[in-house]
Amino acid sequence: MRRRVCMSKMRIKKGDMVRVISGKDKGKEGKVLQRIPTRNMLLIEGVNVVTKHSRPSQKNPQGGILRQEAPIHADKVMLVCPACGEATRVSRAFLEDGRKVRLCKKCGEIVDKL
Repeated sequence: MRRRVCMSKMRIKKGDMVRVISGKDKGKEGKVLQRIPTRNMLLIEGVNVVTKHSRPSQKNPQGGILRQEAPIHADKVMLVCPACGEATRVSRAFLEDGRKVRLCKKCGEIVDKL
């Protein structure tokens, strides 16, 4: 049996600043380290930090308790606009030269780095 995958549009890219809007880390901000589009998840710096117990191995000879970020669902975060500093939704537009860019819904500024 095949697993159904929710493939909604992910409007957030690697390197964007995002703010968590729900869950135990509500209000925290961080930079997107990695996207997992097949699961609609994001890995965000300093958000959803979990402890992982590891045994001694060749890679980690002493073992111990590691703290690392776990993925968080993309629906729980909003993009932080670099111009106005607000958490905002994202729209798309085309420039005169034909490039597709992301726009802030609150202030109308371009979010993408040109």
